[in-house]
Amino acid sequence: MPPPSDIVKVAIEWPGANAQLIEIDQKKPLSSIVREVCDGWSLSGSEQFALRYADGPQLYITEQSRGEMKNGTILRLAISPARAARQLLERIQSHSIDARLEALKELAKLSADPTFATEYINMEGIGTLARLVESGNHFGEMLAFTLTAFLELMDNGIVSWDLISLSFIKQIAGYVNQPMVDVSILQRSLAILESMVLNSHSLYHRVAQEITVGQLIGHLSNQEIQTYAIALINALFLKAPEDRRQEMASTLAQKHLRSIILNHVIRGNRPIKTEMAHQLYVLQVLTFNLLEERMMTKMDPNDQAQRDIIFELRRIAFDGENDPGATEKRKAMYTKDYKMLGFTNHVNPAMDFTQTPPGMLALDNMLYLAKLHQDTYIRIVLENSSREDKHECPFGRCAIELTRMLCEILQVGELPSEGCNDYHPMFFTHDRAWEEFFCVCIQLLNKTWKEMRATAEDFNKVMQVVREQITRALAMKPSSLDQLKSKLRGLSYSEILRLRQSERMSQDDFQSPPIIELRERIQPEILELIKQQRLNRLCEGSCFRKLGNRRRQEKFWFCRLSLNHKVLHYGDLDESPQGEVPFELLTDKIPVSDIKSVVTGKDCPHMKEKSALKQNKQEVLDLAFSILYDPDEALNFVAPNKYEYCIWTDGLCALLGREMGSDLTRSDLDTLISMEMKLRLLDLENITIPEAPPPVPKEPSSYNFTYNYG
Repeated sequence: MPPPSDIVKVAIEWPGANAQLIEIDQKKPLSSIVREVCDGWSLSGSEQFALRYADGPQLYITEQSRGEMKNGTILRLAISPARAARQLLERIQSHSIDARLEALKELAKLSADPTFATEYINMEGIGTLARLVESGNHFGEMLAFTLTAFLELMDNGIVSWDLISLSFIKQIAGYVNQPMVDVSILQRSLAILESMVLNSHSLYHRVAQEITVGQLIGHLSNQEIQTYAIALINALFLKAPEDRRQEMASTLAQKHLRSIILNHVIRGNRPIKTEMAHQLYVLQVLTFNLLEERMMTKMDPNDQAQRDIIFELRRIAFDGENDPGATEKRKAMYTKDYKMLGFTNHVNPAMDFTQTPPGMLALDNMLYLAKLHQDTYIRIVLENSSREDKHECPFGRCAIELTRMLCEILQVGELPSEGCNDYHPMFFTHDRAWEEFFCVCIQLLNKTWKEMRATAEDFNKVMQVVREQITRALAMKPSSLDQLKSKLRGLSYSEILRLRQSERMSQDDFQSPPIIELRERIQPEILELIKQQRLNRLCEGSCFRKLGNRRRQEKFWFCRLSLNHKVLHYGDLDESPQGEVPFELLTDKIPVSDIKSVVTGKDCPHMKEKSALKQNKQEVLDLAFSILYDPDEALNFVAPNKYEYCIWTDGLCALLGREMGSDLTRSDLDTLISMEMKLRLLDLENITIPEAPPPVPKEPSSYNFTYNYG
């Protein structure tokens, strides 16, 4: 008799008959099991049938996926994928409109199943759908279901997007360009075009010829399709050749894309959802990446045109009106002026811009400040030139280093990260947001330099403080540049010192043996508190995105721990949940007692598949973890962010009685122990704690003593 681990107890349904409760031997061929089930209902031709899940996505069960079946799973006997594909194909080609509509509706549901999709595609089903679209004779629901089925089939990655015909592209583009089209058709058309652009270099050029940015921007006023429109704009932007990106950016600026997004999306009357936040982040990154060319361009010290820009900076600061005769007389003083401007190389300041990054981008920023904020520029330069030498803030050196720092903070030149939603609303409030951001930050740097009473030797310390001020202010998500200025005003040097002090437990105060002993006694209580918090979070549950989804429309699944900490419940969801998901909706479960171990990173089974890591390999690896349980099964996760990753890995380790070793646990432990220690030591303020405990008195010479309680 096979061991219990090879037996799965399931219920199998068939319309109009009582369900069969059977034990499936996982060692037996699936065809034999289907034959036995058919015999139970006296059905002939078992090869024409297959098993599907009755709940959730209702996927077909194959030899490869049968290991995912759990005890208590409800299955359904259905016609085989090949037979279902053949029947649907025949019904789609029938002359009856109603039959065709029902067939397309059913096809749209089944197409997400890779097993069915393979059979349907092998029967030239993709071509049939493409011809239906190209004919232009279908509208409304029928067209929406056709496009949905086409997109789901292509997203399985079975066939190449390069096979798509030009007439199909023109028809899809036509739906996007038409003024009055059903929202569902428009959504699917935009999603199909996005997938074409992202998955095929040749199709990018064809789509770019059919779709204009102006037409896409026109759709941003419709809240139902905003996300799809911005996703297609981003795809076209991302795949555009380098020589065309600047041209496309200019077109987007002329069409007022930024102000339209600001008014209709960011300041719209709907909250921004996760997918829209991601698309705004992608657009922000792609916009800043246009700066990469200047950032990586070295200045040619022998190029007179480039040197004239530096001369312009000197003229604005010291000469006022441009008088060629006057400037000739002052050529001997240029070296002194360049020193007052804060350049490292006083003789030939062009040498300061030969390092990349920031290259010529730093000079661009300085010139923008000098021309557009001339009063601020002159004030900063003259203010520092009149200080004592040891306290002057070198404007040129600071501007160059600040530009490099801002490029690092905003990750200029890096590709967008999958799953990241970190966009900043203030960058959509100004056409020259990067330059204005620099102007705000250079004033902050000058102010911080004065507050720190810094000298040239303190340059790196000042830059570290300024970086902290900027990152803390950005983390508050200011909605405008004025709000950014307000946040930065509240983050003075003294405030940064106060924040550092409150966040960092002073090592000097906690090194004496009595304090160390107290800390060791407190630590187990704090660890138990952290453990309970992690388990409570697992009971609340989390939503995860399915890995391998080729287009940006989200597919989710949810997992949570039972209240008695004995079972993990999980299941697929149609959309991201807004609150707690009840256990009844989570159809699958794993007993905690069956969990053998938790693995992370490259040790996870789903991280060993080549297709899993095509993009952002390291980022996905850092968020991946898997539960290994009996028999040799795995439940694979990719956390939405580092916080959820730490919560779940800690909670699972706590369930298994293992040490919680995440960065979040170490941070929480330090914070809570620090708070607890300070609370317990409040009464000892200004009292010196001895390094060693007081000596124990000598034993008395006699124990013959009593107390008189009278």
